Amino acid sequence: MKGLKGKNVLVTGASSGIGQAIAIRLASEGCNIAINYRKSPDGAEDTEEMAMQKACGDVENCGVKSLLVQGDVSKEEDIISMVNTVVERFGSLDILVNNAGIQTESPSHEIETVEFDRVLTVNLRGAYLCARETIKQLLSQNRSGIIINISSVHEIIPRPMYVSYSISKGGMENMTKTLALEYANRGIRVNAVAPGATVTPINEAWTNDPEKKAIVESHIPMGRAGTSEEMAAAVAFLASDEAAYIPDKLYLSMVV
Repeated sequence: MKGLKGKNVLVTGASSGIGQAIAIRLASEGCNIAINYRKSPDGAEDTEEMAMQKACGDVENCGVKSLLVQGDVSKEEDIISMVNTVVERFGSLDILVNNAGIQTESPSHEIETVEFDRVLTVNLRGAYLCARETIKQLLSQNRSGIIINISSVHEIIPRPMYVSYSISKGGMENMTKTLALEYANRGIRVNAVAPGATVTPINEAWTNDPEKKAIVESHIPMGRAGTSEEMAAAVAFLASDEAAYIPDKLYLSMVV
């Protein structure tokens, strides 16, 4: 897609699922990819291998660079170090994809405070801090840039038993709009992709159960769940120059 080749990208939570698909797709578009992981690098190494194969095939030194960067987005010091590492290695950070996220299932009156806080700390506070540090870097280098937040349709559609997740994604929606308005005149585009039901490892509880899968997909107008690759395609579009006038939101696989 137009305007992606040579851009430096950081994808958080890129060891599997949508984050992995995003890293692979952007590498195939010629972006240099920093692949964030929290603990074990195994999944991130798999992402890197697939991304470089997609980008370069069997060609050595094809021009696309990759970087594995450890960091827990619930920790401010890790986020600062992660962004600084990407800038030091790549020279700049052009595109941030805030993908890292977690969810906890629990009746709303029973959820432990520590679990409630953990979800909001990763999904909302972590995404904000990653955006903040990226914006600082962009402004310090007087560069334009792009931030894409991976939200959820549950930012607007209530999801019983997942109150902390829904709250975190509702906050991400407002954060996206606020940052989009605040920094548009500085050349920084802030957007979000809000996936509905998607076939990823985090959703194996229903994707691997035909009965549960049928129930989930019965609520989707297209009659099927989305794929990680489809979400990645939307991110690639929003990160490209083709989306230079897209305001701040793209909903996919909407559940009604």
